[in-house]
Amino acid sequence: MNIRVLGCSGSIAAGSRTTSFLVDDDVLIDAGSGVGDLTLEALAKIDHIFISHSHLDHVLSIGLLADSVMRLRRAARRLPITVHALPETVEALKQHIFNNVIWPDFTRLPTVEAPILRFRPFAVGEVIALGNRRIEVLSALHTVPAVGFAVFPAEGAAAWVYTGDTAPNGALWERLAELRVAHLVIETAFGDDERQLAEVSRHLCPSALVNELARLNDLNVQVHITHIKPGEVAAVMTEIAALGCAHQVQALQTGQELAL
Repeated sequence: MNIRVLGCSGSIAAGSRTTSFLVDDDVLIDAGSGVGDLTLEALAKIDHIFISHSHLDHVLSIGLLADSVMRLRRAARRLPITVHALPETVEALKQHIFNNVIWPDFTRLPTVEAPILRFRPFAVGEVIALGNRRIEVLSALHTVPAVGFAVFPAEGAAAWVYTGDTAPNGALWERLAELRVAHLVIETAFGDDERQLAEVSRHLCPSALVNELARLNDLNVQVHITHIKPGEVAAVMTEIAALGCAHQVQALQTGQELAL
């Protein structure tokens, strides 16, 4: 299984893309602005989109993707694309994006009987099987209902874990202690100079990150930091290093590929 980082920034600037990961060639984890760097042919292969939460930087490409590939997928008889999300996230997408005001309702287009998109609600703890692959829905704590994901190339294999946007979250570490984790993608949205803002917005800052990683017993896990704002990567990573974290951590890079 291969995971390609399409975007890992907390916002946009030249060279920065918001959060999205391509699993093999048919599954998206979140749908930020990085999705737009894929070719049309690559976009048309995507059958599943897993959404961590409803914030725009994680969902903004869903509608554009649907519009771009509808003709190709219809010709190949590959409709629809399944969007997996919490019930609250599904409702937010229906009310605020696919409402025929902000964007057409692609759960009814090109026809009600054969739409380009369909929504499938999930719950924390649920495991969705996609062939041999497994995707487990993990707990997250954010300002809106949110989740993370553990992606397994096969049952019993080590996982690629993405925390989603989250504040400190004991439930996450309780579950990860039961799994074999190969890669951990974890957010650090603010520097410690903005610790109060991080707490209010339910994100992590370097000191909170290091406290969270202290719960991760396996020092062999590759830890990747995501969701850093453009222009602040070096400063945030320097702060993390200065705190003496026991784990080897690196900033995630757009275009990076992680293999399991």
